[in-house]
Amino acid sequence: MSALSIEHVSKAYALDGAQRPVLKDINFAVGQNEILAIVGASGCGKSTLLRLIVGLDGDYRGSIVRGDGDTVPAKIGMVFQDHRLYPWLTVEANVDLAFDTSPLPARERREKVQHYIDLVGLSDYSKAYPRQLSGGMAQRAAIARALAQEPGILLMDEPFGALDSILRMRLQEELLAIWEKNRLSIVIVTHDVEEALYLADRVIVMEPNPGRIRDVIPVDLPRPRNRSSMLLTQLKKRCLSMLV
Repeated sequence: MSALSIEHVSKAYALDGAQRPVLKDINFAVGQNEILAIVGASGCGKSTLLRLIVGLDGDYRGSIVRGDGDTVPAKIGMVFQDHRLYPWLTVEANVDLAFDTSPLPARERREKVQHYIDLVGLSDYSKAYPRQLSGGMAQRAAIARALAQEPGILLMDEPFGALDSILRMRLQEELLAIWEKNRLSIVIVTHDVEEALYLADRVIVMEPNPGRIRDVIPVDLPRPRNRSSMLLTQLKKRCLSMLV
């Protein structure tokens, strides 16, 4: 059963009176509880594809089905490279925004907000403002806000790209721990091939002009994965050979 199905999706932008294709005939599905990574050169349409999936842009050809197609569409959560927290709100208030349209009683709402703050390890910073957080802490707060929507699918657009390598690895581990607890489907766009292979069950390799799928690489390695394992190194070489 698929959490997300993309069928023959193409997208073009108008430029100087002509249509410039950005995505061409994209086809893939994301399984329930699967982590799918998308890698590719700059300009291959990775972020554009996420915008289509989340519904920020409805001008495309093809079909995007969120959920199995027979029930209510799956809810989508989104995490960007920039945390996009409201600077005038505390961590607690930023996460609480996820419940703005919820009919939950106030007490239960507060409990849920605290649950997701605890989940990302920010219990001691619930009253802090974004300016008082490190980059990694702010990104964890953004992940908490996305998870508070209780999505079936979490989309992540270069979520750790602006962080240093040590912090990036730490947040990768935290993301996997959250995934283990919540068992949701994740689609992560990243320029980091090693990150993609470490996190994902499958890696889609895209190529540009227009953006299209070149290959889909299954990562049949048990978790927790060894970043320096020979198999992961071989898969990395395979990915890079297609990207360079």
